[in-house]
Amino acid sequence: MSRLLGYCLTLSSVDAWLSFSLIARVRLSAIERGALAYALLKSLDRDTAEMTAAAVIGQGGDPLPPFLGGMDDARQWASWASPQELKAYALAAFEAMPPKDQAAFHRHISTMEVAA
Repeated sequence: MSRLLGYCLTLSSVDAWLSFSLIARVRLSAIERGALAYALLKSLDRDTAEMTAAAVIGQGGDPLPPFLGGMDDARQWASWASPQELKAYALAAFEAMPPKDQAAFHRHISTMEVAA
């Protein structure tokens, strides 16, 4: 793995790093890969570390303005969003609703079956 790391640093290409990732998955344990990821993320400034982790884990980013109607766009965004984003935007949207809409929303979600 150390020789492969040297090759990747020398080649400095996306293909080389993707190959490193594939081989690391086979040759290193999950604990070793996690420790390597942790050490490398710790070496980056906070913004770069967050962007890197988000690129790997995937996040929806800010919801886009609705194109037509809004519900389809909202559902599409929700399919990309991380659990933290879903919670944050759901709470913020609920808090921004007028009391009448909050009550209607509460009635709506109270009748839904929730998967455990």
